[in-house]
Amino acid sequence: MKLLSRRLYTAAQIRSIEREAIDHLGISGFTLMQRAGQAVFEQVAALAEPDSSVLVVCGPGNNGGDGYVTATLLLQAGYEVELVTLADTEALRGDARRAYQAWVEAGGKVKQFDGTFDSGHAVIVDAIFGTGLQRPLEGKYLLAVQLINEARMPVVAVDIPSGLSSETGNPIGGAVVAVETVTFIGLKIGLFAGRAADFCGTVVLDDLDCPDAAYEKVQPAMLRLLTEDLGNWLHPRPAVCHKGNFGRVLVLGGDLGMSGAARMAAEAALRCGAGLVSVGTHPDHASMLNAGRPELMVRGIDSAATQRKLTERATVIAVGPGMQQGAWSHNCWLRASAADQPMVVDAGALDHLAAAPDRRHHRVLTPHPGEAARLLGIETGEVQRDRLWAAKELRMQYGGVIVLKGAGTMIVGPGGFYLCDAGNPGMATGGMGDVLTGIIAGLLAQGFDAELAACLGVVIHAAAGDRAAADAPRGLLATDLMPHIRQLVNPK
Repeated sequence: MKLLSRRLYTAAQIRSIEREAIDHLGISGFTLMQRAGQAVFEQVAALAEPDSSVLVVCGPGNNGGDGYVTATLLLQAGYEVELVTLADTEALRGDARRAYQAWVEAGGKVKQFDGTFDSGHAVIVDAIFGTGLQRPLEGKYLLAVQLINEARMPVVAVDIPSGLSSETGNPIGGAVVAVETVTFIGLKIGLFAGRAADFCGTVVLDDLDCPDAAYEKVQPAMLRLLTEDLGNWLHPRPAVCHKGNFGRVLVLGGDLGMSGAARMAAEAALRCGAGLVSVGTHPDHASMLNAGRPELMVRGIDSAATQRKLTERATVIAVGPGMQQGAWSHNCWLRASAADQPMVVDAGALDHLAAAPDRRHHRVLTPHPGEAARLLGIETGEVQRDRLWAAKELRMQYGGVIVLKGAGTMIVGPGGFYLCDAGNPGMATGGMGDVLTGIIAGLLAQGFDAELAACLGVVIHAAAGDRAAADAPRGLLATDLMPHIRQLVNPK
């Protein structure tokens, strides 16, 4: 189960694992359905006392079958259960029909959906559609989803909220908003990607006691990055060391009026352990930039020669925080883009790259959805409709490692695909991306390869945001993350 919490699968992969368990490992489909119903029952029981009223809404397939099993267990445990179906029960087949018959034999009644739901239930169980949904919800199914959401009662979704894409995490026409989603066999990408956080609530995984052998032939589509993994990579430093052992970061950016972005990126690089950090910025404010952080070495870039000297000393370059579209930023970008050092490219530098695309292997690009859209020459909505596709496309066109920021940040590198679902809405504020750029650059300077630096950097950044926000995300500042970054890069 610990490994499964890190693995993200497509719906097709989950079906393959399920078929392996049924066809070759001797576990019947109905046994798996019974175990799924038991898992949902346990979560509903944790939310509602026995003798409470529970509404179970069932659809036409195996997801509905899971709902019938859940309803039967609830009825036997003393709950008042109202079961509403959106399907023709005579058309049910296979395991779903068997589960329906068991419900009837237990004394349960089935009510056909008539366009309304009774009120007063303690919990609603959403067992309408699972991961197989491909078409937008319409007709009675869309109406049922809307009524469930309007009821404003706690909803437990079976496997995935009905209407949510298991691949992109976006609603297909509409989707149930659950407080808890009980998912089976393995985690689906769509439980964490796209808009999933608005619909899934707390995700609970039950592997249905599928043996390890069922998973052996299927490689997960993505790996989920967890804060607890930081200790696997961030080991204590040797007692005998010096600043030169931990690299030199050069942050290039901070055009007129934007010096704070470069400053935040530079301080984040220091906070995550870089040995030395320099800032090359616009000459008009260079003398003021390190007033509150004297550890930074700041130079105004007034010529190609000045930038060349700074670049020659650097082991890693972070370019873009506080860059704009004017001549100073453009020239700074052109000179930086010719450098051979590992590089993190963010913010304004991404717009300069989009204007003259090239493909390099030694870069980490960290676009938000709008920047990703400009890099790909498409609309932002297209990026958000399928974020994994967009991240893959960015890597194909630009090379290196891609960090597509946002809820469910995705990383695509030469070694695979990764997702981080940590973070919070308070991080939707200016400067957060600059801090991430600095963290990744600081890790690169300490010798981590680009893909690992990007993965660790995203996790550190998200976890620092969560610790800083606590239970008050509104009003969170990017600089609030700094002390937490230091704690996270020194795991106990």
